[in-house]
Amino acid sequence: MTLKFVKGESDILELAKGRAAFVLVIGNTKTANIEGITVAGANPELIKYTPPADAELLYHGKCLSIDGVPATPDGKPTPALITYTALRLTSIPLFVVNSGLMVPPKIPYIDLNAPVGENIAESRAMDREKVEEVLERAKIVGRQLSKLSDVLIIGESIPAGTTTAAAVLKALGLNAAVSSSMPENPVELKRKVVERAVERVESNDPIEVLSAVGDPVMVGVAGISLGSEKPVILAGGTQMVAIANLIARMGEVEAVIATTKYVASDATADLSLSPFPVIASDPMLGKSQYPGLRAYEEGFVKEGVGAGGMTSVAYARGITPEKFLEEVEKDYEKIVL
Repeated sequence: MTLKFVKGESDILELAKGRAAFVLVIGNTKTANIEGITVAGANPELIKYTPPADAELLYHGKCLSIDGVPATPDGKPTPALITYTALRLTSIPLFVVNSGLMVPPKIPYIDLNAPVGENIAESRAMDREKVEEVLERAKIVGRQLSKLSDVLIIGESIPAGTTTAAAVLKALGLNAAVSSSMPENPVELKRKVVERAVERVESNDPIEVLSAVGDPVMVGVAGISLGSEKPVILAGGTQMVAIANLIARMGEVEAVIATTKYVASDATADLSLSPFPVIASDPMLGKSQYPGLRAYEEGFVKEGVGAGGMTSVAYARGITPEKFLEEVEKDYEKIVL
């Protein structure tokens, strides 16, 4: 499998052969401070720098806010590397949206003036009034960016985002099966956090659910999608499944989720919960000469920063999987080694 629908079918990916724009929405949730919940950063102090560093890498091919690149504690690189290669090969324009960052990136970006998400194990995630304000600002961004393209490709970067995604799905009455950046998904830890969080949810109204147990990146992605006047590719895994369910309850959006085969084959994830078609791409990293890239095939990292969606778009534009892997390895050598 290099490109395969794992749920439904859609021709939205065909639009990416024409005018497309990639939008990366980045933010933070203090849920990431829970020990063992995420490995999106070499140590807990660096976690808050992961989203801005991901965005900087996409623009510059290097990070400015940290030394090196965002990586797991043992050095497996951020999926931003895959997205960087895809953007380079396709020449698709990039727009970065700050939706609740602790540390702003050292690049040009659009600011939604969103709050940082609170630790959902301890309190409600965000103030409802703030969420409504950010949603409206994000809709404006989506509307304007969609005028530049035939399809918007939206990615995300937020440590602990799979935990808030699980809480949102649970609060909406759905199975909270979500993926993880680790082969051994800390399911029991996430379950405890989610159970505690959903006790604060007062109804299954999507804005109430977002405010109680979501995160600011979800607000940004949902708003941009709802504001877009063109179809949307939600480039991500189970976090996008949670966002898709919120979107479907808030308005009419023509969308598809595009993720990696690493999420699609993850037994702890459930892409069938998506209200939209789901396509999975194989970045071929299992065939890489480098252990850090092969680790994706072994269950590490899996997805993020729009990697699956941009891989799908690269393939749709005629770049062969073999060529794509070759170019990812070139960038790995240049950026990581």
